[in-house]
Amino acid sequence: MLTILSALCNIGLALVLAPLFEGVIRKITAIVQSRKGPPIFQPYMDIAKLLIKDDIEVGSVPVMQRFSALLSLAAMLCVVLFVPITGHAPLSRSADSIQMIYLLSLAGIAVLLAGLSAGSTYSLIGMSREMMAMMTLEPLFAVTVVMAAVKAGSLRLDAVFFGAVYQGGVSSGLLMLGVMLFALQAFVGRAPFDVTEAETEIMEGPLMEYSGPKLALFKYSHMIKLFVYAGLFTALFVPRIATGVRILDVLVFIACQIGLVLLVTLVSATHARYRIDQVVRYYAMLFLAAIGCLSLSLFGL
Repeated sequence: MLTILSALCNIGLALVLAPLFEGVIRKITAIVQSRKGPPIFQPYMDIAKLLIKDDIEVGSVPVMQRFSALLSLAAMLCVVLFVPITGHAPLSRSADSIQMIYLLSLAGIAVLLAGLSAGSTYSLIGMSREMMAMMTLEPLFAVTVVMAAVKAGSLRLDAVFFGAVYQGGVSSGLLMLGVMLFALQAFVGRAPFDVTEAETEIMEGPLMEYSGPKLALFKYSHMIKLFVYAGLFTALFVPRIATGVRILDVLVFIACQIGLVLLVTLVSATHARYRIDQVVRYYAMLFLAAIGCLSLSLFGL
């Protein structure tokens, strides 16, 4: 029963806070760029408006479009169960790090299916960019988790989280922290790494032909993605901060997530989008750096 309540708490927090994080990003971006910007609660209204609009379908495989939209949100909500918001992940005893990596990849695969089933030229370009990002970013995150698992001697989430990357040698853990900080912007698909959507180039890319409820599900999934990666980053690199009071533990964890969201916002607001070739080279350098950190950890550094 406690596991079920913890899981429902995680999902509820993700559904409620993810649009709020998006609203904060929009507001701070506007302030940095000397604009008034929309209200902080605008993302909630955007989602609600899309959900009640007509669902116009184009392309030859509408069933796949509906499935990909549902899969995208479902995958991200499943990953939420691996985020230890309340001090431990709800599935920490029944799942491991490999399953978490698979679910994160599944959310990207849903975007690939969405672009492929839409059939538009711009959608196919966006799909190819998403595929290139997955081929480099997903292994990067996997290397980070594997390094923490090697140091902890276990793939269990409760062993991998809360500073396991620093065990047996702090140097490799700190270097991996730096690598992941440089990669966080790319993981959440924000400028200057938003080449998959790139509104001014390929007009939303894989989601160009989507509207109504399906677009709402994809947008919601994208918002939750930031919430999830900020939570996983906090869990991997911030040592356990236990106050003894569950609500305070939750607030401390969310405060760390907010700090990462602010960092993502400032970078996004002050950098122009990179070209796709620049992005791929950047991803490759980060992956090689992560492999170097993993190698150092194997030598006990």
